[in-house]
Parts: sequence; structure tokens; C-alpha cells
Amino acid sequence: MAAIEMQPPRLSVGPIAWLKKNLFSTWYNVLLTFLALGLLYALLKPALQWALTEARWGVIEANLTLFMIGQYPREQLWRVWLTIYMLGGMIGLSWGIWKEAARGFALIALGAGLAFIVIGLLLNSNVWINWLIADAVLLAFYALGRILPQRGASIATLGWLLYFPLIFLLVAGTRFIPWLPPVNTNQWGGLLLTLMLTIVGNIGALPLGVLLALGRRSKLPILRYFSIGYIELIRGVPLVTVLFMANLLVPLFLPVNLRPPDAVIRVMIGFIMFEAAYQAENVRGGLQAINRGQYEAAQALGLSGALTMSLIVLPQALRAVIPALFNSFISLFKDTSLVAIIGLFDILRIARSVLAQSDWLGTHREVFLFAFIIYWGFNLAFTYGSRRLEEAMGVGKR
Repeated sequence: MAAIEMQPPRLSVGPIAWLKKNLFSTWYNVLLTFLALGLLYALLKPALQWALTEARWGVIEANLTLFMIGQYPREQLWRVWLTIYMLGGMIGLSWGIWKEAARGFALIALGAGLAFIVIGLLLNSNVWINWLIADAVLLAFYALGRILPQRGASIATLGWLLYFPLIFLLVAGTRFIPWLPPVNTNQWGGLLLTLMLTIVGNIGALPLGVLLALGRRSKLPILRYFSIGYIELIRGVPLVTVLFMANLLVPLFLPVNLRPPDAVIRVMIGFIMFEAAYQAENVRGGLQAINRGQYEAAQALGLSGALTMSLIVLPQALRAVIPALFNSFISLFKDTSLVAIIGLFDILRIARSVLAQSDWLGTHREVFLFAFIIYWGFNLAFTYGSRRLEEAMGVGKR
């Protein structure tokens, strides 16, 4: 008798089955579902009516470029678009090589590009063409990543390591490249400034945080006490205090004949100093989670302490604290709004300057709702992408 082949059970259900299971499984669930729908309708109806009939959304259309790049020279806007195209290419390449690990971020980037294309068409703006190019570059590099050989992972890693200093060079410019003139950092603003502060703050803080975490676990008393003192001192004061100190004190530590850095560079230094203390505690938690047997196995293989830490322990520790690292990234993205206190034009400072325009008096709700959507949208995207990365890397699983 031939064996009957049985299909594995389905691990997912369709939308109708999901609704029946989660919202209409019992009589009281049905009652609670309709009560919740009625409450949402009562709360959202006035908001939707205002948004569709009364709101003056022209304030966003007229100042969209200001929200995005602040006072950045308009004739140099191509440099910002080039960084976006490069980001799309790197995300697509990572998706093609690392597949599930980068799929979440790739889907977010594609979705954001499509959303901006639709918005550009609705506003009758040519900006949709740039987002179409960005999505096309992402898909093209995804196809390239699928056909690359095994060393493709090394190419993607090298690409990401070069990408972050390269975008800083493109945005800031340099006097050594004629077609890339310097742009004073005080002209950066809006979403451009927010993202640059977030990226530089996190990328710069992670290596310093790793060193502080290792120093706190060191057997050398001077190194251990210095690391503990730095971490506890920085974590014991508010971020705004660190930003004020960086803005005022950084020039005092430089030689007299050296020109002090711009306010944006000082703020970046403050963010790196502040974030490093929290990253150090995240990494230290990951190091403590590694079983002692990992150290003993490495010693049995004849690995030195440095090789054991860099090749065996630290990669596992960083993998274990991916949720905490992304949480710090999201937190810093929101904390960049504090730079408005020291005179930099982030998204909120731009919003206040827009409200001061005589043509748009009384549009507080529209402007701050737009700022809310920017923060919420980016944080939701970071959260979704990090969760997909955790699932792909098996974080929390044995």
C-alpha cells in the first residue's frame, strides 16, 4: 500500500479567519469590537472632517523643501539626492545578499519611495522622478546582489563602511574637489540635519561604547574606574546639559590658533559622548549574557584574549543586544529635537519658523501634525526593520 503523503499544518491563517479568531470569537469579543469601532469613529470623525475640509495643507506644500533640507543651497540639492540613490543601492544590494536579514528595511524603503511618488504627483511636483529613480536603483542593486558570488557579503559590508563617511563628504563638501564646494554645517536643517545627527551620533558612539564596555570589565583598575566614571557621569546628567557643554566647552580644548568647529559639529560630539555611555551598558549586558563556556572553549583552542573577544564573544554579544541598539537609535532620532534650544534648525525649529510667516499664521495644527508624521513614520519604519532583522538573525532563540 502506498504511503499517504500529508501536508504540514498551516502556520498562518487568512484575513477572514484571523478576524473571526481575534475579534469575533465570542459574544463579548463581538461586543467589544463594535464598541471599539464606535469609539474610534467618534474620536476620528472630527479630525478627519478638519483634515479634509478645513486644514490649510498649502503650508506644507509651500515649505516642503525647507522642512527637508533647511537652508541647504538649492543649487547643491543634487548631492542630497545622490546620497539617497546610494542608500537605495546599498539597501538593495544588502537585500539581494543577506535576503531575510535586510528584507524588512528594503520593503520599508520601497514603500516610502512609492508614497513619496504618489505625494509628488498629487502636489504636481517633479520630485516624484527622483524617488522613482531611487526605487529603480534599489531594485537594480537587489538583482545584482542575487547574482554576486559568495564574497558578496564582504562587498556589502565594505560598502556600508564606506557609505557613511562618503555621505558626510557629499553633504559637507570639501575645498579639494572643485565640483563639491564646502557647505557650512550651519546651513543644514530640517530632516537632513535630524538624520545626519542621528547617523553620526549612533555610528560614532557604538565603537566608543564597545571600548567603554570592555574597559568596565577590564582587570586594570585605572581603565575600569575611568570607564565606570565616564559612564555614570554621562548617564547622570540630562542630554540637553551635554549639548550645552559640547557647544560651549569644545572650543576651549582646542589650540588657540585652530578655528573652532561649527555648532553642528560640536553637537555631534555631544551626541557621541552621550550615546556612548548608553551603548556601553547595552554592550555590557550582551557580554554578561555570553556563557563562560565560550571563553573556555576559545582558550582550549589556543586563542588569545583579544582574539577570543573579537572573534567569539563580541559578535555574539552584539547580536544579543540588537533590540537595545535599535532602541537607542530610535531614542536618539527623537532627542535630536533638543538642538533647537542651541539655535540649530531641526524639524521643530523649522516648524516654528514657518509659523512666523505672515501667509501661514494660525496653521499650528497642520505644521506640527506634519512634524509628528515625520517622527512617527521614521520610528515605525526603524521598529519594523529592526524586528525583521531580529527574526532573521534568531535573536532571543537558542
